[in-house]
Amino acid sequence: MENYDGISNSHQAENADRSLDLNTFNRLFGRYYPRMLRFATGYVADRVVAEDIVMESFSVAWNKRDSLTDQSFAPYILTVIRNRSLNHLRALEVRARAAEQLHSHQQRILQTRIATLEACDPQELFSNEARMLVERTLANMPQRTRDIFLRSRVHGQSYKQIAAETDSSVKSVEFEISKAMKMLRKALKDYLPYFIFWFCN
Repeated sequence: MENYDGISNSHQAENADRSLDLNTFNRLFGRYYPRMLRFATGYVADRVVAEDIVMESFSVAWNKRDSLTDQSFAPYILTVIRNRSLNHLRALEVRARAAEQLHSHQQRILQTRIATLEACDPQELFSNEARMLVERTLANMPQRTRDIFLRSRVHGQSYKQIAAETDSSVKSVEFEISKAMKMLRKALKDYLPYFIFWFCN
């Protein structure tokens, strides 16, 4: 059976009658610390992190000193350091994978924006067909939604002004405008540059 650092409890039990005293522990610390630090640094590639791992590992060994001897001390410490270094590297791998996925997502968004802009025909920004789609969508909106949307996007009123004049809360105004924008975006799915040009701010 292994403890959380991957060290065999049975191996420790074999040496339980020859425990380390403080002087011996300090002597072994002085002998092995530089080597353990080089070992950890070689793998985690960060001296500060390596120092933390090594010091924590020596602390673990101190707590297990009743089960260690001169002979078992170095292999025990090295095993703890190896396992902790592995845990650190695996955590880095997970973060790197997440960052890569985030980067890929951002890259896709950027590529979509570039492609959309490249395909943009300025003439479409003033297209009669797109304008008719907008008029039809506005006509199908609830009156309150349409009124609040026009106040914001056509008349340039702030959310606070609209809320005061319509006896609403700012949150309510935000909700109605968001609802209108979703309806228009859906209607103008083939005219995305038009939607962005006229309605996004």
